Amino acid sequence: MIAQKVEELEAEYIDSIVIYKVNTEKEQALAAAFGIRSIPSLLFIPMEGKPRMSQGAMSKSDFKKAINDILLKKEQ
Repeated sequence: MIAQKVEELEAEYIDSIVIYKVNTEKEQALAAAFGIRSIPSLLFIPMEGKPRMSQGAMSKSDFKKAINDILLKKEQ
């Protein structure tokens, strides 16, 4: 549902952030450690500060806002 958006964002932010995709059916311990209960779940982990979880599909503009606000600390 969000795979194409994530791929586009990976290309767009290739020099700024790292995006990991995790198969929660295969990585059940990891999903449990982060409290993943629904798919899609997105975990934004900044270098400094607290991680933030987003659950459910997001628009590309919402993804970009989260990346810029949480990970890159940029004003839009």
